[in-house]
Amino acid sequence: MALLIKNGTIVTAESISHKDILIEEDKISRIESNIFIDGIEMIDAEGKYVIPGGVDVHTHLDMPLGNIVSRDDFETGTRAAAFGGTTTIIDYATQSRGMRMQEALEIWHRKAAGKACIDYGFHMIVTELRNSFDEDLKEMIREGVTSFKLFMAYPGSLMVDDETILQALKISGKHGGLICLHAEDGNDIDMRVKLALASGNISPKYHALTRPPSTEAIAVRRAIALAAKANAPLYIVHVSSSDALKEIEQGKRKNLPVLGETCPQYLFLSIDDIDKPNFEGAKYVFTPPVREHDHQDVLWKGLISNTLDVVATDHCPFNFIGDKEIGRENFAKIPNGGPGIENRLHLLFEGGVNEKRISLNRWVDLVSTRPAKIFGLFPRKGTIAVGSDADIVIWDPTKDHRISASTHHMRVDYNMYEGTKIMGDVTIVLSRGKIIVQEGKWRGSLKHGNFLTRDLFGFQINHS
Repeated sequence: MALLIKNGTIVTAESISHKDILIEEDKISRIESNIFIDGIEMIDAEGKYVIPGGVDVHTHLDMPLGNIVSRDDFETGTRAAAFGGTTTIIDYATQSRGMRMQEALEIWHRKAAGKACIDYGFHMIVTELRNSFDEDLKEMIREGVTSFKLFMAYPGSLMVDDETILQALKISGKHGGLICLHAEDGNDIDMRVKLALASGNISPKYHALTRPPSTEAIAVRRAIALAAKANAPLYIVHVSSSDALKEIEQGKRKNLPVLGETCPQYLFLSIDDIDKPNFEGAKYVFTPPVREHDHQDVLWKGLISNTLDVVATDHCPFNFIGDKEIGRENFAKIPNGGPGIENRLHLLFEGGVNEKRISLNRWVDLVSTRPAKIFGLFPRKGTIAVGSDADIVIWDPTKDHRISASTHHMRVDYNMYEGTKIMGDVTIVLSRGKIIVQEGKWRGSLKHGNFLTRDLFGFQINHS
């Protein structure tokens, strides 16, 4: 099997060049000017960008929440990702209390096996530190799961205390792992939620009002202090506010090993959305919540300055009809999460590149290269280089795209960015050398996606 991509503009995080790409089997074998091979299948990428496939390091597919499950499983979710130019995901497996991490990993392997249409890896959500945590963590690392998530929110279910976080940081750091942290002050939020409900405030907007930016910033500050004490790297997921960003910026100025991720919803949506009438605001209930508009510009500046390192989606879709409606009489019962796995590259291209906030190189860096580096997948993923997997997206910067639930491929009945117009769209997507999306048509297959064993944390943190 061989395939030649000609006449395109190759864009990586580091460079822009006009060369051809030869793919043999599932790898990139040559990148040169004017490659000619008789009889080979060819893609003419004239006038288009040729970029590495997107790497989304924060998804929740087939995730149980009480009596319901997130609507996209590994088949529909990974297919939707591919239509949006993402060719690799890292999903979150969850260790339930009383369960060893190995058991949880086996459950998630069963969810993905035979369904995933693109390559995938797993983080492990840790809900308790058992006596066997050191050995369990080493076993996870041997199996290629090298990052672990803990929660400072959701008391009584997922939340762990600071001593647990500190010990996890020490043990993970010792073995070369990376701790990812959901940073919100769970106890403060819990108190605010109870007071709001007692006052009869039940509408969706109170999800945001009971989780003000201060509850995120305080938790981020504590988390960074714990990481400094443990001398271990820390990755803060879904940063939503200028207050939290300031804490990360201060940590980086002190040369502490802290990394930050944000998501498109915090760059494009606001508290106005969660305050929509007729319970429509429930579509925008996710955690941390949407913020006031002024936080958006600050987060964009964080992406420009490298204070924020990654844009992921936190894709966790629940239907508006039947799922979100559970919380009509109590905002605290609205399932947390929103769809976005298909829209990340589109939104960052429009809001970032087209709006001249970021360069083409930085776009590729945020959605592909840097997440691959941080989570032990580079240079196999996240770049276009000889020897790398042939995960390649042909992107037409002149093609119009309109985001809509009527045309998206996510298995959910609404889109948070409904009606948003994008100048720029995917035309062809390759996963390990195989064309899986072409001109809006699906050409992939189940079982194509491989489980990815990831390297230890070794990313060089850049504070510039």
